[in-house]
Amino acid sequence: MSATAGGGSTQTDGPAAGPADRLGLKPGMVIQELGWDNDTDDALRVAIEDRIDADMVDGDYGNVVDAVLLWWRSEDGDLVDGLVDALTDLVGGGAIWLLTPKVGRPNSVDAADIAEAAPIAGLAQTTTAAVSKDWSATRLVAPKTPA
Repeated sequence: MSATAGGGSTQTDGPAAGPADRLGLKPGMVIQELGWDNDTDDALRVAIEDRIDADMVDGDYGNVVDAVLLWWRSEDGDLVDGLVDALTDLVGGGAIWLLTPKVGRPNSVDAADIAEAAPIAGLAQTTTAAVSKDWSATRLVAPKTPA
């Protein structure tokens, strides 16, 4: 709900927020995309690039990134290995958004598999968001260590 009448073109975090907003992405962030294939959601990819006001970088980027978008399907192999590989360029405090086909879609990934793989890869699962008709996003972060 917005407190302003009319709504206009003002961006909000309310129900009208787009998928890139739900992922917490901001202009100027460097986002690495891994696991792209012909089944990924192009509208979501465009929305993310519009939101960060830049192109996403790939696995050959070679510098630190603020977040990683990891497209993952049940046929992609060992999820733990995929998550560990996704950590390579991630800046401390950054997040991996694991994008998986929704339940009932071909190659969907069982939520239990994600819950099992995350801690083995040294990650904690924090949030799950519906980001498109066919894909869900799960936010994974390195757990905070006690001081």
